[in-house]
Amino acid sequence: MEIILKEDIIGLGYKNEIVNVKSGYGRNYLIPTGKAVIASPSAKKQLAEDLRQQAAKIAAKKADAEKRAAQLDGVELVIEAKVSATGVTYGSVNTAIVAEELAKKGIEIDRKIITMRDIKKVGTFEATIHFFKDVEVKLPVTVVAENQPEPKAEEVKETVEVSVEEIETVEEEAPAAE
Repeated sequence: MEIILKEDIIGLGYKNEIVNVKSGYGRNYLIPTGKAVIASPSAKKQLAEDLRQQAAKIAAKKADAEKRAAQLDGVELVIEAKVSATGVTYGSVNTAIVAEELAKKGIEIDRKIITMRDIKKVGTFEATIHFFKDVEVKLPVTVVAENQPEPKAEEVKETVEVSVEEIETVEEEAPAAE
């Protein structure tokens, strides 16, 4: 079923775009909620006329989106999260947390235009921010453990040496099982 979108729907398309969807999704959700209309020949003509009249506005919106995307050049988020001993976070890092961290840096972005999988462990991940039709920014997101100091290499080495010595003494003391 061909439809014309009336608003941006991430994962499907952008406003004033003609897309194909399954008929049930179009008839039961998109059209009744006002997010789309059926792409009849008359609706396509109306869309072409509207796009011709709005070309200057669309160019201005795209320029604004590119300007906002330029603000994110070189930005990398480091998010501290509570982490278990196995490196798994308590809860998850999601789009709302990413938007909140960007707001702390002075960059206001709506969480609805950010797409990413929920992060549930320590590491480096990627969030995609969709500003406009062809304007997307990939933002690196690093999740680190909160309030857990890294063990020093000397302490780890000493622990290993003590463990080896303890094992040798235990082996000497234990009677041979024959």
